[in-house]
Amino acid sequence: MPVISVIIPVYNGEKTIQETIESVLNQTFSDFELIVINDGSTDSTLSILNRIQDPRLKVFSYPNVGLAATRNRGIARANGEYISFIDADDLWTADKLEAQLKALLENPDAAVAYSWTDSIDESSNFLRPGAHKTVNGNVYSQLLASNFLASGSNPLIRKQALEEIGKFDESLTAGEDWDMWLRLAARFHFVAVPEPQILYRQPLNSMSANVVRQESECLKVIERAFERSPASLQHLKRESITNIYEYLIFRAIEGSPNRSKSLAAARYFWKTISRKPSVLWKRQRLMAILFLKIVTGILLPPQQAEAFLSRLKQFSRTPVH
Repeated sequence: MPVISVIIPVYNGEKTIQETIESVLNQTFSDFELIVINDGSTDSTLSILNRIQDPRLKVFSYPNVGLAATRNRGIARANGEYISFIDADDLWTADKLEAQLKALLENPDAAVAYSWTDSIDESSNFLRPGAHKTVNGNVYSQLLASNFLASGSNPLIRKQALEEIGKFDESLTAGEDWDMWLRLAARFHFVAVPEPQILYRQPLNSMSANVVRQESECLKVIERAFERSPASLQHLKRESITNIYEYLIFRAIEGSPNRSKSLAAARYFWKTISRKPSVLWKRQRLMAILFLKIVTGILLPPQQAEAFLSRLKQFSRTPVH
């Protein structure tokens, strides 16, 4: 029996699935099974999977049901004592599984090990660092305030813990990973590996509709989590919602500017500062840049907005003599 079961849910992942699988197969810890659940892909994903020759790889195909249900199908197939998930467009550093397993073995009271996350773009180039937050033990209150795991591709989890808390919530179309981590944190300790080992791919030109859906689903996660939380933690709800809106500002304005995305970003900007006005003077430069990008995207046609922001970026980097 393998020590670890790695689960990859994939739907139409032909552009990235090969690189994602290679990042798993090249792990320094090798005693794992790699379970790929093909969620009704209609592109060449299955052909790519069939060309990969490795005895640890197991591929199962089903009709399309969505991410949460696909992860649950993977859990049902898992034989390992530990389980980790990686989305079909994300990457791991080679020592991810080894470091997280070591952390759990050295901390038997912990059920979840997690690492830091950095973001990459469509071409796997470094985009920006993540929060790099290190919290050990009872992390529930910190995780309520913000999803510092940042990605569904992050933790290594004892299978027994997953069996105790139940499946991913299949009614959620986004935020289902944060919901799962919260349910785990409510009952089990976490241990951090303070290294950036998760490379979270963020397409720069995602449609604003996807951001709106993420907003709606994350707010559902927050409401459910605080319904289950004790009175002593209810004061964190406002901070949790504010952090979601601040995150959504960045998601809405990434990539090429357009009016639809910029209007969504403007709404999230207002929701952030109306809940936390102090962010305006505590992070003056960042807020000013975000505001300028939002206004430019709203007022100018896409090509002109992109050209203006590009010139502005070059100007800001010009040294003053």
